[in-house]
Amino acid sequence: MNDHVLLLHPRKVSHTMDKSSFGFGKKMKGLIMNDAQKKVLKELLSQPTPSGYEQPGQKIISKYMKQFTKDVTTDVHGNVHGVMNRKGKLRIMLAGHCDEIGLMIMHIDEKGFLYFQPVGGVNIPLLQGERVLIHTKKGPISGVIGVKPIHFMSPKERESSIGKAHELWLDIGAKDKKDAEKVVELGDVATIDTGWIELRNGNIACRAFDDRIGAFIIADVLRHLNGKKLNVAVHAVSTVQEEIGLRGAHTAAFSVDPHVGIAVDVGFATDQPGMDPKQCGEAKLGEGPILHRGPNMNPVVTEMLQKVAKKKKIDVQMQPIARGSGTDANAIQLTRAGVAANLISVPTRYMHSPVETIALKDAEDTSKLIAEMILSMKGDEVFIP
Repeated sequence: MNDHVLLLHPRKVSHTMDKSSFGFGKKMKGLIMNDAQKKVLKELLSQPTPSGYEQPGQKIISKYMKQFTKDVTTDVHGNVHGVMNRKGKLRIMLAGHCDEIGLMIMHIDEKGFLYFQPVGGVNIPLLQGERVLIHTKKGPISGVIGVKPIHFMSPKERESSIGKAHELWLDIGAKDKKDAEKVVELGDVATIDTGWIELRNGNIACRAFDDRIGAFIIADVLRHLNGKKLNVAVHAVSTVQEEIGLRGAHTAAFSVDPHVGIAVDVGFATDQPGMDPKQCGEAKLGEGPILHRGPNMNPVVTEMLQKVAKKKKIDVQMQPIARGSGTDANAIQLTRAGVAANLISVPTRYMHSPVETIALKDAEDTSKLIAEMILSMKGDEVFIP
């Protein structure tokens, strides 16, 4: 997700999911990913994909899409397009951004320490003492973000947190500037060295579910649609550079020229300490994808999603958004003469931290919900409010 947004007046719409018809488990409420899906998702999450450097992740997405459609291309910005029934008159675009926040090397001092600036909305105070990987032409280089020993901090320093990136440094163990320059170039990017952790009850923590989970879901929708009769053209687009201004979605939507656009992104879960539903609406892990109402959402599309969720007994939650959503849905809505846009969010704890946490069930239910909506479409729908 690109920006924090103000969500008002939570409302829950709850339905009970029917038993899985995909063999993902017996007597389980809702769907959960099978081993093949989890393998692809884990591989995607293991890749470095800071904004502008998404290619390692996009290769995983492209490969996954090609299992379900031969019509897979990559555009000049790096957006990956997986298309089904291209000749359909009514075009629906799905968007999930593959880029993550990260760090870019800006300066190497004479002692060989590296200085950086954030790529996207990095929570700077979280960085001290972190392990990182710098992604270079020669492969990943390990490093740590240094921190002054607490023994030498003044009382004021102990209580305050660093809020500016240039006050921090990255240590790769170099002897001096020349030694560092042998392996690192200016403009190389770095990511926090943390990965997939399985928690209880199907919950997973990992770096940058925002929004590789959305990119995975829109590709996984093609799995659900594979072999089914479609009355609309489906353009599933793994977009780039969302974290620095929704840039990939702008160009991809202009190219696709969709009638309907649905972005899939992470959403604010409030079932953690410190979150206030009065500020951002209410949502919980494991209780289904989040639907939204507000000026960024076409009301006809919202109603369609709600009807499909009720018919297919898929749990959904509701968080209104009182402004532009700060997601690819915003860029899609404002493309050309305007698009019937919408957003579906996967409830996520600890957003823009190295331990973003989701429930796999919510991700699978999101994929299923979108696929079922597409399958219900006749191709002559009108989306004028």
